[in-house]
Amino acid sequence: MTDSCRPLRIVLADDEVIFRASLRQLLTLPPSVIQDVYRVDVGPGFEIVAEAGTGTDLVVAVRAARPDLVLFEVSLPRMSGLAALRELGPSTPPAMVLAERVHKAELLSAVQLGVRGFLLKDAATESLFEAIVAVAAGQHWVAAPLVADLIQIVGAFGDQSTRTSARPFGLTRREREVLALVAAGYANKEIAQTCAVSEQTVKHHLTRMFDKVGASSRVELAMLASHAGLIGDG
Repeated sequence: MTDSCRPLRIVLADDEVIFRASLRQLLTLPPSVIQDVYRVDVGPGFEIVAEAGTGTDLVVAVRAARPDLVLFEVSLPRMSGLAALRELGPSTPPAMVLAERVHKAELLSAVQLGVRGFLLKDAATESLFEAIVAVAAGQHWVAAPLVADLIQIVGAFGDQSTRTSARPFGLTRREREVLALVAAGYANKEIAQTCAVSEQTVKHHLTRMFDKVGASSRVELAMLASHAGLIGDG
C-alpha cells in the first residue's frame, strides 16, 4: 500500500453500472471481513474515491481525485481505457486492468504504458484482492490465462529486432523475453513466475545479458536495449 495508515484510494472505470456497483461493494468491505473470508491482508482496506463509465470520464476522475490506483476496463466507450491512460500521460497513477477480455494488441499497449496488473473479470475474488495489493506495492500481477500472450508479446520485441541490432549482441529468444520484462519493471521473482523458470535461471540470464550488452545494472541494461531497438519504446 502507498500509506499503511489510510485506505488505498481507487478510481473505478467500467461501463457496466451493475458490475461497478458490485465491485464497489466488494472493495469497501471492512478489511477484517476480507481477511476472515478471503484470507487476504489488505491493510487498512480500500476507498473508492471516484467512478467512471467512459474513457473521457476516467481522465476527468483521475485528474480530480488523484487516486493511488486506477482499476479499469480496457473497452470503455467514447475513449478506451488505454487511450485514457495515454491522455493522462506521466501523471497516471499505478494502473490495473480488470477486463472481460484483453486482446494481444491491448496487452502490448498496456505494458508499454506501464500498466502493472492484468486480471480478468472471472477471476476468483481472492485474486482480485491479491492483485490490487501487489500492484499498489509496486509489483506486477498477470492473470494465468494472459501469461502465454504476454510471453509471446515480449518475445516479439526481440523477433522484430533480430535482423538488426539483436544479432550483434547475440541475445537468445529467452534472453530477449527476460529483457523486455526487465524494461517493463518486473522484479526477478515476477520474471521467474511469468516465464515459468527459477529465480536463479533469471539471474543467470541477466548476468549473460550484462556481459553481452555491456551494462552494469538493470537500468543501464534497459536503457541500452531501448536505444538499440531491442524493446518497444511505447
